Amino acid sequence: MKTILKRILKTGYLNFKRNGLVSFVSVLVTTIALSVIMLLFLTRAVFINSLTDIENKVDIKVSFVPGTREDNIVALRQRVEGLPEVKDVSYISPDDELKNFKDRHATDYLTLQALEEVGTNPLGGSMNIKAYDALQYEAIAKFLEGDDPIVRDARRYISRINFTDNKLIIDRITTIITTGQEVGTILFLLMTLIAIVVTYNTIRLTIHYSREEIAVMRLVGGTRSYIRGPFMVEGILYGVIGAFFTMVIFLPVTYWLGIRMTRFLGINLFDYFITHFFIIVPVIFLGGITLGALSSFFAIRKYLHR
Repeated sequence: MKTILKRILKTGYLNFKRNGLVSFVSVLVTTIALSVIMLLFLTRAVFINSLTDIENKVDIKVSFVPGTREDNIVALRQRVEGLPEVKDVSYISPDDELKNFKDRHATDYLTLQALEEVGTNPLGGSMNIKAYDALQYEAIAKFLEGDDPIVRDARRYISRINFTDNKLIIDRITTIITTGQEVGTILFLLMTLIAIVVTYNTIRLTIHYSREEIAVMRLVGGTRSYIRGPFMVEGILYGVIGAFFTMVIFLPVTYWLGIRMTRFLGINLFDYFITHFFIIVPVIFLGGITLGALSSFFAIRKYLHR
């Protein structure tokens, strides 16, 4: 058994070397297929990061009327913090609200002048509520409109809840997340299928050149496993070398993107590549090996059933 395995491995390696140009084309096709999968992987990272940034900027803001007692605000805050959908609740004091308002209208001299004429701070404090997921904001908003005793009492000193203003943005984020996940899955499966078909046809061409050798091996009593073995090894070699070249290509590409495109993409792809290196490498190499092995397995069947 050990001798047969060594012979299969050696024959597969020799076939790889002997085929020359065909082997080069097979490796090239495998590299392109794996590069497309890697590109989808990185695009997904950019997409998720962008959505996360948008999601982090969305919240429910509860504004209080000026002069609201702190103990009333604390009671409402503690009640909201106890909701399972709530990730974080932060309180902004009236003084900080005034400072933020002035910063936002730093170039609007008429507004600032009107504010000076008022003389006192016309703004109350506010409470910003962040959910774990964009889908959960509606449940939090309904709670703030519900019949909970603390919430019902708090409505006397709440001047405004901005959920209605943000609802359109939240709904769009939810739609983008759902659609993005579905489209990403479909694209990944489609590209994988295309990669398998292209690699299958390329390896089939390789096996076509060896059809006479296969016929002779069958005549002398070679088993299907023994005949198939070298081609499986050859296909795995295409996958391993293709995966290696894919990593070699994307290492400098992500480095360049990390230097030049971080601000535009919103994520340093080189840092992402390095931090996820021990996830990406096994996925790409396993994908290459599976791609080569499966393509060889199905491509040789035609000649084994004659």
